[in-house]
Amino acid sequence: MLKVFFISMLILISGLQAKTIKGQPFSHTFSIVAVDEKTGDIGVAVQSHWFSVRSLVTWAEPGVGAVATQSLINASFGPRGLELLKEGKSPQQALQILLDSDKGREFRQVSIIDSKGRVATYTGKQCIAAAGQIIGDKFSVQANMMLNDKVVPAMAEAYRSHKELPLAERMVSALEAAQKAGGDIRGQQSAAIIVVKGKSSGKIWQDRLLDLAVEDNPHAVKELARVLKVYRAYEHMNNGDLAIEKNDVDGALREYGTAQKMFPANLEMKYWTAVSLVNIGRLNEALPVFKQVFEKDPHWIELTRRIVPNGMLKADPATLNKIISVVK
Repeated sequence: MLKVFFISMLILISGLQAKTIKGQPFSHTFSIVAVDEKTGDIGVAVQSHWFSVRSLVTWAEPGVGAVATQSLINASFGPRGLELLKEGKSPQQALQILLDSDKGREFRQVSIIDSKGRVATYTGKQCIAAAGQIIGDKFSVQANMMLNDKVVPAMAEAYRSHKELPLAERMVSALEAAQKAGGDIRGQQSAAIIVVKGKSSGKIWQDRLLDLAVEDNPHAVKELARVLKVYRAYEHMNNGDLAIEKNDVDGALREYGTAQKMFPANLEMKYWTAVSLVNIGRLNEALPVFKQVFEKDPHWIELTRRIVPNGMLKADPATLNKIISVVK
C-alpha cells in the first residue's frame, strides 16, 4: 500500500510539475530558523533525506534574516524572501508576496525570520504528512514527510530547553530532538547549518559566522553535530594563534590545549601547537609533540622543512635538525 501511495504521489506531482512547477526539486525535511535572544545572531538549520540539502533549503544574510524553503521546493523563495526583507517588508508580507506568485503554493513549506526575530511560516495543504510548524519566541520549527506528528513539538521543546547553548548548538539540539522523535520517514542523508550576524558590517567574510554542511551521510544529524564540534575546536586553535600574536603565551597554550582535548587524535592541531612552542622558544616541550605527529604521518617532516624559509617556523639549521630527528 505504501508503494502504491508513493507512486500515486509521484504521478500527481509529476502532473503538477508539467503544468506549473517543472524542474523544482523535492526536499522533504525538518528545519529551524532562529534569532539568538542574547547576541542577535541569525541562524537556519536543516536535515533531509535528500542529497546536498544545503544548496536548496537554507538561506541567510547578515543583518537581514533567514529562510528555509522546503517540501516541493521553490528555491527562489530563499533569495527573493531575503530581498523582500531588505526592501522593508515584514516576514509575513514577504511570505504572502512569495505565495501569491506561486501556483504550486499548496506543495510548499517555508519559514522566514528577520533580524528582529519576527517569523512567518507556511505549510501547504498538499505537503506530505506528518507536516506542520510551531512558531515560538524568535524561532520557528517546521517539517514535512515525518514519521509521526511528534517531531515538530520535540524540536520546539529542545530549542526552548537549551537557552544556555550558543545558537548553532541550540539549533542542532532541535535537529537531534527531531531525529530522536522519529524524523524523516525515509531516514537521513544531508544536513546543514548557517549562522550570520544580526547586524551587518558590510564585510561578508566577517559577518557569516558559520556555514557547515553534511552532503551524504546516513547519520547526517550526528555528523553535523560532530562537524560543529570540530569547528569549535578550530576556533580555539585560531584564538591560540591570536594570543601568540599578542605575546600571551599562557593564553595561547590554554586555547591549543582545549582544542586538543576535544580531538586528541587530530594531528593538525598537535603539529601547529608544536610549531608555536618552537616559535616562542620552548623547543623541549615541542619535540615530543612533533614525535607523535611524525610517527603517525612522516609527510609532516617534509612540511616542517618547507615552513622554515617563509618564517612560519622560526628555526635555525641546528633547531630544525633536532626537530626532524625526533623520529629515527
